[in-house]
Amino acid sequence: MFSGIIEEAAEVVALNREGENLHLTLSCSFTGELKIDQSVAHNGVCLTVVSKTEKTYTVTAIQETLERSNLGLLKVGDKVNLERSMCLNGRLDGHIVQGHVDQTARCSEIRDADGSKYFRFEYDFDPETARRGYITVDKGSVTVNGVSLTVCRPTDNSFEVAIIPYTYEHTNFQQLEPGSVVNIEFDIIGKYLSRLAKF
Repeated sequence: MFSGIIEEAAEVVALNREGENLHLTLSCSFTGELKIDQSVAHNGVCLTVVSKTEKTYTVTAIQETLERSNLGLLKVGDKVNLERSMCLNGRLDGHIVQGHVDQTARCSEIRDADGSKYFRFEYDFDPETARRGYITVDKGSVTVNGVSLTVCRPTDNSFEVAIIPYTYEHTNFQQLEPGSVVNIEFDIIGKYLSRLAKF
């Protein structure tokens, strides 16, 4: 379980295919604190640490994860948003994030907002999945590349988020441009409420 508060944007140092699996090796400042079998969110995708060295660690993404997320598009040198699982004895600063990416979205617009930036994202809309809570609502929560954000101006297949300078500087939002593919996880509370409404 995660909160959507990014600890660091880590660098991809190696990508290795093994059958349908992709092994991602990254370097970050807290590599020495990680343990084998530990869960870490990568652009919002919960992956397990499978090996580590003094300066790097490796996680493995299976084919379903690659099809549902943007991890298969990563290149060596790209930045990946990282968050370790949250501690139950602390404050929940973002919102409840499972690390189970629902689908990808594409950045369609970036505009300045007098110090901050607005990013608009568009995603494939399916009425059936929308009835199951895979939607965004105004002032609701959404996770974009692992970042907990507040929804602005949603439509059936798009939404905006406002990115303050701190978030822009400390995440891979600074790498995004129109056309960039991001991971999105819809709010789990909305999914449960949609499911309960059917009974």
